[in-house]
Amino acid sequence: MKINSYIPILEWLPNYGKQSLKGDLAAGLTVGVMLIPQGMAYAMLAGMPPIYGLYASILPLILYAIFGTSRQLAVGPVAMVALLIAAGVGTLAETGTESYIQLAIALALIVGLIQLLMGVFRLGFLVNFLSHPVVSGFTSAAALIIGFSQLKHLLGVNLPRSNYVHEIIYSAIQNITDVNLYTFGIGTLAIIIILLIKRWKLKIPGPLVAVVFGILSVYLLGLHTEGVKIVGEVPKGLPSFAFPQFSWEQITALFPIALAISFISFMESIAVAKAIQSKHKNYEVKPNQELIALGVANIGGSFLQAFPTTGGFSRTAVNDQTGAKTGMSSIISAGLIVLTLLFLTPLFYFLPNAILASVIMVAVFGLIDYKEAIQLWKNYRPDFWMLAVTFVGTLALGIEEGVLIGVVLSLAMMIYQTARPHLAVLGKIPDKPHYKNVTRFDNLEVRNDVLVIRFDARLYYANIEYFLSELKHLIKDKGSRLRLFILDAGSLNGIDSSGVHALEEINEFCEAQKITFNIVSLKGPVRDILHRCDFYEKLGAERFFLRIQHAIDTFDKASHNRYREYTLQTNETEINED
Repeated sequence: MKINSYIPILEWLPNYGKQSLKGDLAAGLTVGVMLIPQGMAYAMLAGMPPIYGLYASILPLILYAIFGTSRQLAVGPVAMVALLIAAGVGTLAETGTESYIQLAIALALIVGLIQLLMGVFRLGFLVNFLSHPVVSGFTSAAALIIGFSQLKHLLGVNLPRSNYVHEIIYSAIQNITDVNLYTFGIGTLAIIIILLIKRWKLKIPGPLVAVVFGILSVYLLGLHTEGVKIVGEVPKGLPSFAFPQFSWEQITALFPIALAISFISFMESIAVAKAIQSKHKNYEVKPNQELIALGVANIGGSFLQAFPTTGGFSRTAVNDQTGAKTGMSSIISAGLIVLTLLFLTPLFYFLPNAILASVIMVAVFGLIDYKEAIQLWKNYRPDFWMLAVTFVGTLALGIEEGVLIGVVLSLAMMIYQTARPHLAVLGKIPDKPHYKNVTRFDNLEVRNDVLVIRFDARLYYANIEYFLSELKHLIKDKGSRLRLFILDAGSLNGIDSSGVHALEEINEFCEAQKITFNIVSLKGPVRDILHRCDFYEKLGAERFFLRIQHAIDTFDKASHNRYREYTLQTNETEINED
């Protein structure tokens, strides 16, 4: 395999030109400017000092640009992962303490190792077990939890830390008289500014305008003396290189949340990467390589004091819209963060926490997907209830429990659907040798002595009981006139040993009822298995056909011949008796 498959930057860098640089420079600077307030806000959401959001916006971006297959994906701190960090690490250490920070950095290393190993062993398909309705329900609930968790900063009151929306709202109501009106005013105006810029589709980043507005308001009006909490002194300089510190007990405690972050962050990243890639036909997003890239980005970031990162929706969209052509845009964004850390951190001294809270709230409330719920209610109720249960479970029980509920629901629905797959009774289209589902087409010809069934699934241990019970029920319903049973195996994509035993049982059942059992349209891989299990030889090659009509014509011919032989034998007997 070519080295380009492992290091995708080698595909586009050798042919990099001025035209690409023009788009990447504009996109990189725009996303970098946008990333400064977002990174600081998401660090605060994760329970860490704002500066760590900038630390997490340097090396992970560069490493992803080297190893990632998407050329527009903007990697860095995101709200969902920040909340998962707070939910997981918050149970092990007090928010903002040195111990908490070390655990969050160690979490990045563990997440990176999990994602890297998943990519190396090509396990990207595992995320398919989380269905879209479940992810939508979890994301919407988590967005509410994230948004309401910022109420204390927006209102300027001390609220107990909680991952339950009802507790946050109740505490806010109890402390409503302590609201700092200056803090609330700044935060509310910042939300309005961001929303208006977004609505008017202005090219300037709304969060950056809100940050400038907040800093100037506090500095010029002296609002920090009126109780408006500010970020204060932001450390100047680049993060130092250090190996994350943790114990085996801490690894054990962090592993469940690391696993959840690995899956959720990859799903968020691959979803937006594929959505953007559909607009660009000059490259391909490869899920397993994406896992490797995100894993390397998190591992590398952990050595420079970064918490877990992934690809974000909003920044990726901006990156693409402003002209990003390659991963160079991410490298340029990282360069801007480096310049900020070296020279611009004093400018953030008067930045109000309420501004960072407003940035978070606007970003996450946009993740609430009520349109999906409405669509599922109209079109597919089972998926709606999966979404609803995950949504309510996450709100009522918490983030980690919500992830677990989502996984269990997805697996349960998958098992249920494969255990009770679609099965159709077929009838003949008049004057044509084609057979269709009798419940979907009118005026089909259905013979009393023939039963044709199509099984639309893999036949394996989980669905053989359903398969056997349904077939036996349909055969018995036909009554004593039934003489031919045909299994259309054209949709039978696979079979295991239990499935072979089920076919043997059906054959024995048919023989007891003096019914001929034929199989048609058998696929090559399934035929190979039946050969290896000797079922093909036991049933007889003459009982396998390419088409349904061929099987019926052969049966009719054999029946006619048997009738003639019976008639001749009867006539000979009568002549001899005479």
